[in-house]
Amino acid sequence: MASNKNFFNTLRVHGKEMVRKFLVTLKKNPNMIPFTMLIISFVVYSFNLTYISNTTATIQGQGTGLCEFASMLFSILSMLCMLNAFPKRQKPNYLMIGLLMGMFAIIIVTDIIYGSKITATIAKLGNRIKPKQLAEYMYTHGIIIVHIVLVALTAVATILEPLFAKLLKKINTSVELEETHIAAIDIVDEE
Repeated sequence: MASNKNFFNTLRVHGKEMVRKFLVTLKKNPNMIPFTMLIISFVVYSFNLTYISNTTATIQGQGTGLCEFASMLFSILSMLCMLNAFPKRQKPNYLMIGLLMGMFAIIIVTDIIYGSKITATIAKLGNRIKPKQLAEYMYTHGIIIVHIVLVALTAVATILEPLFAKLLKKINTSVELEETHIAAIDIVDEE
C-alpha cells in the first residue's frame, strides 16, 4: 500500500515537471501550436492519399488530378514556409506569413473544387453508381472536408500566434525551491 502511494506520488511529481518543461518550451516557441496543427492536417491528407488517388482515377474529371497534386504540393511547401515565417528569437517574417496564407487559400480552394467534382460525379451517375464506389467517394469527400477544416484552423492559429505568445508568457513556469537555512559561518583568521 505504501509503495503504491510512493509510486503515484512520484508519478504526480514527474508529470507536473513534464508539463512545466512542455510549457517552458511552448513559451519559447509559441509558433509550434500552428506548426503542429499544420503537420496534423498534412498527415491526415497524406495518409488518405490512396483513397483520394483512387477517387481521382475513377472520376477522371477535368482538373481533379491537378487539384490533388496542388493540394499535396502546397501542403508540403506550407510546412517549409511556416518554419521560415517564425525564425527563432527574431521577429516574424511577414512576407513569409503572407505567402503562407496564400498557400492555405490555394489548398482550401483546390480542396473545394475537388470536393465539388466528387459531388458532381455522384449526382451525374445517380443510381448507376456501385455501392462500393459510392462509399469510397463519400469517404474521400469526408477526408477533403476534414482537410479543409484543419487547414482553416491552422490559418486561424497562425494569425493568432502573437496572442498565444502573450497568453503563454502569463503562465508561471518557475520552479519553487525549498528554503534552506544555512547557519552563519564564522571566519576567523587562524594564526
